[in-house]
Amino acid sequence: MSKSLLSLFASLLVSFSFGQTISDFESFSLAPDSFLNGSAQPLGTVYSDGHADFTNYYDTAFGGFWSGGWAISTMRDDTTAGFANLYSAYPASGANATLTYAVGQQGSRIHLTGNAQGGVVSGLYITNSTFAYLSMLNGDGFAKQFGGPTGNDPDFFKLTISGWYNGNPLDSSVDFYLADYRFTDNTQDYIVDDWQWVDLTSLGNVDSLSFQLFSSDTGQFGINTPTFFCIDQLTTADSKVSLAENQTIDISIYPNPAQDQIRIESEVKIQSYEIVNTVGITVLKGEDLISGTAINISQLPAGRYFFRTDKTIFYTFVKY
Repeated sequence: MSKSLLSLFASLLVSFSFGQTISDFESFSLAPDSFLNGSAQPLGTVYSDGHADFTNYYDTAFGGFWSGGWAISTMRDDTTAGFANLYSAYPASGANATLTYAVGQQGSRIHLTGNAQGGVVSGLYITNSTFAYLSMLNGDGFAKQFGGPTGNDPDFFKLTISGWYNGNPLDSSVDFYLADYRFTDNTQDYIVDDWQWVDLTSLGNVDSLSFQLFSSDTGQFGINTPTFFCIDQLTTADSKVSLAENQTIDISIYPNPAQDQIRIESEVKIQSYEIVNTVGITVLKGEDLISGTAINISQLPAGRYFFRTDKTIFYTFVKY
């Protein structure tokens, strides 16, 4: 996937606290190359981790099969194509080289719990399942090879994450392209093959999330592309936010993740800024930031950080 600016268009947010909880699924203590798919608790169960519930449904018909929601996995098979390899993430690990992650399918939902319920979700890591990745890369007996024989077909595989509150869908959603072949220049076409951080703060206050997949490859029975994806390290901010103004801003932080420096592009001069870690400690601050100026982060420990200005949270970035 080519490097690109990551832009955020969001309303100004105030009254934000920095308590956070991460659902990294390591609490399930699964052995490598194993998974939980609900077969031990058929006809509906919940996997809880952090401040979130991940619903699962295992159907007992036809000998039993995982038919909905989430599975928890440590599978590392990035070479076996087809339905038999249903529980593997293509990077063959969790995000940031961890062991455990979750596999979702069409229509999966996450319900927030505890302090996270009704608050802001900072974001999560997303990648392709091996099943979907190899299907898009090579095609199979049911789905086409993305790009077609010439590579010019404008194919895409999109995940839309929507926020819900009190049982009602919110107007806002976040789109993430698991594959995109719509570029005029075919060298820019990509299928996501690593873990990508997706910021969800623009959804605002939510108590649940829903996940819907869309593909350019459809047929008589709907989407032909395997409707599976993987997530890891869901991070809840455990706090509600309130809108200060209906004002739209345009800020880009790049690269993200970054190692030595980040650059902030803004339509206005930033009078003052702070970089804050996930426990609310300010680790860097400055004034009079002109768009395009680099900020040195080489001395910061690896991890996730917030960039804020005038007590307003704009975006998160990852230092590696």
